[in-house]
Amino acid sequence: MSKSSALNLTEIAQRLDVSLQVEFTFYHTHELAQTILPLARADQEFYLTWVERVASTHLEISHQFAQRGAELIARMDKHVLEAWLIHAMDTYDIDGLFPAMKIIRNVDQFLHSAHERTAGVALTAQRGVLLHFLQGLSGRQLKVNEGDAAYTDGETVFLPAFVAMFPHVDDNFKLLKAMAALQWAQTRFGTLRLPLQDLIMEHDDPQGFLALFHALETQRLEACLQRELPGLYRDMLRIGTPHSGAAPDTQWRDIVAPLRPATATAEHSLALAQSLFGKVAPPTPRIYQGELRPHEVLQIRLARIEREKARLKVALHDLLTEQAAKPETAPPPSRFDMRETTDPSVPEGARMELTLDDMPVAPPEGVKNLLTSIMLDFDEIPPEYLVPAGPGEYDPRLLHDEEPNADDVWSGTYHEEGAFLYKEWDYRRQHYRKNWCAVREKTVTAQDDGFYANTLKKYATQLRHLRRTFEAMRDEDRLLKRQLDGEDVDIDALVEALADQRAGQEMSDRLFTRMHRADRNIAVCFMVDMSGSTQGWINLAEREALILLCEALEHLGDRYAIYGFSGFARKRCEIFKIKEFSDPYNSEIKNRISGIQPQDYTRMGFAIRHLSGKLLAVDAKTRILITLSDGRPYDYDYYCDDYGIEDTRRALIETRLSGIHPYCITIDQTAHDYLSHMYGAASYTVLDDIARLPYKVTDIYKKLTT
Repeated sequence: MSKSSALNLTEIAQRLDVSLQVEFTFYHTHELAQTILPLARADQEFYLTWVERVASTHLEISHQFAQRGAELIARMDKHVLEAWLIHAMDTYDIDGLFPAMKIIRNVDQFLHSAHERTAGVALTAQRGVLLHFLQGLSGRQLKVNEGDAAYTDGETVFLPAFVAMFPHVDDNFKLLKAMAALQWAQTRFGTLRLPLQDLIMEHDDPQGFLALFHALETQRLEACLQRELPGLYRDMLRIGTPHSGAAPDTQWRDIVAPLRPATATAEHSLALAQSLFGKVAPPTPRIYQGELRPHEVLQIRLARIEREKARLKVALHDLLTEQAAKPETAPPPSRFDMRETTDPSVPEGARMELTLDDMPVAPPEGVKNLLTSIMLDFDEIPPEYLVPAGPGEYDPRLLHDEEPNADDVWSGTYHEEGAFLYKEWDYRRQHYRKNWCAVREKTVTAQDDGFYANTLKKYATQLRHLRRTFEAMRDEDRLLKRQLDGEDVDIDALVEALADQRAGQEMSDRLFTRMHRADRNIAVCFMVDMSGSTQGWINLAEREALILLCEALEHLGDRYAIYGFSGFARKRCEIFKIKEFSDPYNSEIKNRISGIQPQDYTRMGFAIRHLSGKLLAVDAKTRILITLSDGRPYDYDYYCDDYGIEDTRRALIETRLSGIHPYCITIDQTAHDYLSHMYGAASYTVLDDIARLPYKVTDIYKKLTT
């Protein structure tokens, strides 16, 4: 673009006035405009566009860039400059203003490490992903924090703040994940049960012995990961550094061979280390191996043992009281125990169940996690732990001191601890805000108020029709066309084949039709708007529609789940469990539907991303996400108008790319204005009467799945 077409001083200043909101900030944009006046039009536009984009995150960060923008454009590659600004905005999102300002002011330091940052992986950006990964594994629920190296104290996995060992981002992320997995394996497969702090002090060279034991134990844990997580293990083999050192590789393979069977334990690694110490140097550590820190493990373990013993005894007291209160219980139950179970769904090494007077007991999820954690420390539940707390020991705070009520976790400035963290699309900066929405799952409180029975009575005729319709869908045959053989001739295919023959081309031999009964392989998730605006008739119609759907779907056999969603700004995004895919449709689920109540606002992007993950975890050929809503995406903060619509649209694009089909049913008569932009013209329905929702939602479901 020629220099003659460049913007003049007034035009530049006017755009800066708008971007930097000078009526409130009083920045001197005339001086800034003069610095970029000599630039070519393309460079001027680049500068002004990024001032505007950064200002959408924070005005002072944008102003700092604006002051140096002309100089930086002259000496920096534009791609590197963009990466620097995005990194500053991401840092503001995650850590706040002062760390972001430090990045803006230290641009030379960023340039020095630009190549590393292009390929590197920051823990702040991947912490949420790694936390979900670790929480999906068996064993104790671990936290993830930044550390000076990769290690664990038994409750928290510490990882480096930044990993840039490889030239590609994917490899650096796999390395970070391998580090996390190996630390998890130490907690899961018994490494931390050993009294390492005492054992290493028995040797003249404690650190040398610890290094040898760690190298051998890493080999055993790698074999455990190979059995538990074969895909990750293959990545570890590819990125890991082979053992080398004083002994040849073949010798080390023979040495560690006894540590690879499933029967090998940490005690075997210890015995091997004691027999080899002083005779052979430790091999070169794996790049994902990290460190062992026995002193920190011991401190955390001692505190945990006392705490968890008290909490379990309190929990057993509550369970005993609950069981004794049941009418059919006579005589009163008295003795808890643990026994081995053969349940294949439970990971090997954790197949134990709680019994009361030799009868299995289903403890709450928190107590299950507590039992698992204790078993990781002792490889069993010590008998004294199974004695319920007496009157003098009972303190309810012991059970709940680390598991606050779901309504209490939002106190404080930041409350990501234990939450799912999701990105959010900021259309103004044309970039994601990383780890932006803190999402927690809650369960709808069941309400046995007769609503279910009244709904069945109200829609008895409609329900009989729905059941017949859905039973027919289950049993219907489908006509397959253009087959090699069949019962009838496919007229369309025959006409095309004859036309091809007359044109001198080869005729197709796929000229028949036949009926085929195909197995339905469908998973559907219903995403129910529980915002405050659904109060009244909308909430009533949603609940009635869900009951009719469930009754019909039980006859059809499709897998389905129901979740509600609501939010109050980005730090309080809530998913309400009503029915999960694995839940049977029983009285508890029916009463949860009855208990659906309006909550806060309609922040939608996080809910779409979270429930898409639920759908992707289901093995199904067809996955559908159906939203029931009464209006546009909206939250009391900036999440309104274009921002909320664009984030929701981006979340739906991500969903489609993952193979999920989204659809929306709404009663908002103005929805055509934004739903066609978010969902596409054929992926939503607007109802003109909320009372029709229970009738229409089942018709729409049939159209979507046949």
